[in-house]
Amino acid sequence: MAETRAFYRDVMQFTIETDLENWVSFRVGAALLSLRPRGVWSVCDDGASMPGSASVQLAFRVPPPAVDACHAELVAKGVPLLRPPTDLPNWRHRTLFFRDPEDNIIEIYAEY
Repeated sequence: MAETRAFYRDVMQFTIETDLENWVSFRVGAALLSLRPRGVWSVCDDGASMPGSASVQLAFRVPPPAVDACHAELVAKGVPLLRPPTDLPNWRHRTLFFRDPEDNIIEIYAEY
């Protein structure tokens, strides 16, 4: 949890709203991103984590110039990219992909 907490706080620059040992919530615009370890929880049991079995993709829409700015920041912070900024004409998106410390896929995209 500590590495993932630090990633979203320091790399993604999200503001922490709630910070507990096994739960952290970040304010992301009008949304709330809450992270916790996989397993038995009060409302569900999502099972144990399997290395390399990312089942979550988080997509964050930004203004068009921000995709390349995010790319530069990620590279400066040493974050490995799955895909550098790429135009996807069929989707009318400019997008880039990378992973968080839990192997979840993160997409930064802009519509054009």
